[in-house]
Amino acid sequence: MSKRINRNGAAEGPAGTEAPMAAAPVPESAQPSPDDFPVFTPASYVRDNVAGLAALALCLASIVIVLPALGVNPAGTLLTADFLTLVALAAGFLDYRRKAAFYQELHGLLAQLRQACVLPSLIPEPSFLEGRIAFCTAARLGQLSSEETALLRDDAAAYRRYIELWIHETKTPIAAIKLMLANEPSPLSAKVARELERVEAQVDQALYYARSTSVERDYAIREVNLAAAAREACKRNTRFLIERGALPAFDIPEDLTVLADEPWLVFMLGQVVTNAAKYGATRIQFAAREEEPGTSRGRTVLEVRDDGCGIPAADVPRVFERGFTGQVGRAAGSATGMGLYLVASLCASMGLHVGLASEEGVGTRVILTFPHDRTRKDLFGA
Repeated sequence: MSKRINRNGAAEGPAGTEAPMAAAPVPESAQPSPDDFPVFTPASYVRDNVAGLAALALCLASIVIVLPALGVNPAGTLLTADFLTLVALAAGFLDYRRKAAFYQELHGLLAQLRQACVLPSLIPEPSFLEGRIAFCTAARLGQLSSEETALLRDDAAAYRRYIELWIHETKTPIAAIKLMLANEPSPLSAKVARELERVEAQVDQALYYARSTSVERDYAIREVNLAAAAREACKRNTRFLIERGALPAFDIPEDLTVLADEPWLVFMLGQVVTNAAKYGATRIQFAAREEEPGTSRGRTVLEVRDDGCGIPAADVPRVFERGFTGQVGRAAGSATGMGLYLVASLCASMGLHVGLASEEGVGTRVILTFPHDRTRKDLFGA
């Protein structure tokens, strides 16, 4: 089984059909469907104007009683009653037509609406009083929604900047401690260095998570040597790979380049490598190939295969979900469920594809696909 993350960040199933990323369930009462809203129909219009119809019936009854008493003959009485009835029906029909056009258009828009602030710009302001009240209410709510969204966006951006600043400040003492340990080698310093690497890895993960949630462009798409990026990812995790007894192997042409952001790509490959080593892999094989070169569907495919414990079939569809650890992760006890989630998020940001296939007891394959489309380079940066 495999699962891909498409350009828009949505998950794709094995057949390539698009499915939304999993989210926490929301109570139905908190999310009413547009189908549950009242619909403006002739029957609902009549029910809403029962008082007016009752007043019309009372008026007609009064005419039938009063006019004969005043000496009007039956034909005159009937003509007067018919005339008033026709006037009332015509007025009601015209009133229904203008209101129905507005409310039916509004109901149709609600089924497709994704942002409250855009609703007033999609419909013309109606001419009748109730419609103008509803229109002005929607416009005001849209304005408030925009202001609240802007405040939340500013708060999130400020918090992200703080996290990034904190991370960069934290890297300074980490680098200093690593330098001190290197100047005083000992069995204890080697153990401390290993734990320090674990801290640094978590700090890096937090940094890339903060960047992956930003709408700002924190990356630049350039031609990256794929073999060099794979080796750099393993080099940064050398101590961990040696400790776990995992040996990387590379089957990537030395001159093969892909369009990606190099720091992000090295980080993603590092997450894949450490995941493999963490779950029992003794060999991590990098292999790259080009598919359909020279066509609009041309792409480079990088496959990272390991011989680790594998992932249970029931967990494979959820491996890219945020915070999902699965049976293997829970058994290990140290999994955060963020590594592959960040890989998927960063791939979505760069317009790449990621897929995973695994067999329990055999191993796991992570597949990264890099489109050859040169316009991506122009769109994302030189």
